[in-house]
Amino acid sequence: MELIINGKKTELNCNTAFEVREQIGNLQDIIILNGFQIEENCKVKEKDSLAIIRKGVLPKRDELESMMMARHTPNVHKKLKKGKVAIAGLGGLGSNIAVMLARIGVGQLLLVDFDVVEPSNLNRQNYYISHLGMPKTEALKKQITEINPFIQVVVRKIKVTEENVKELFSGYDVICEAFDKPEMKSMLVNTALAELPDIKVVSASGMAGYDSGNLIRTVKVMKNLYICGDLENGAEVGRGLMAPRVQICAGHQANMILRLLLKIEEV
Repeated sequence: MELIINGKKTELNCNTAFEVREQIGNLQDIIILNGFQIEENCKVKEKDSLAIIRKGVLPKRDELESMMMARHTPNVHKKLKKGKVAIAGLGGLGSNIAVMLARIGVGQLLLVDFDVVEPSNLNRQNYYISHLGMPKTEALKKQITEINPFIQVVVRKIKVTEENVKELFSGYDVICEAFDKPEMKSMLVNTALAELPDIKVVSASGMAGYDSGNLIRTVKVMKNLYICGDLENGAEVGRGLMAPRVQICAGHQANMILRLLLKIEEV
């Protein structure tokens, strides 16, 4: 029987997952079968994908990537590996979105920001005290390299303008708008829709304060534009930005990007 074991095609004479484990590893090894970690024995069939993982042991590099993606739904990783996503703005939204996309194995990320990490960022953005004073592009790339060394990360320490949108983002599947300022949001969205008609744009509006997280949603506004947020609560004097709602919104954006890379265009 041909099975996929830790990312490699393998011929084994086995009928159950536990029999596979006995031949490949030992009784303490974790078994993940077609994206699900099993505790009880079950039958395996031709072309099933299994990860056999030994706790506390660093796997070989040629097996590590498949083990990292073992909890994915089957047949997703190859599609994501081909994906190219540009993230404009690496603050509370962009830094968290970038990490999520790295974890799911999106093949190429473009990180665009001209700012540096400062103390007030740390309440919601995916940076640490050790990153203070560093360009956000470099701090985030350093983290992503530790999270997933199998993807390509391109950084541009530059301010996005109407004049450079086309040059920066041509060739990407999705542009993720993750700016703070409304005027920057509208500039990027409008310019991208006009000049890059084949690229999807996932934007955000309304994630400030501490209203219910259930108000945050994803809306398909037009063929190439999706907006995530509650569409009302922007940051202002007396209403700040905090990690919970910002990360909920970032999760919506990352999930919509995931769906688009899988050719699912409905929210």
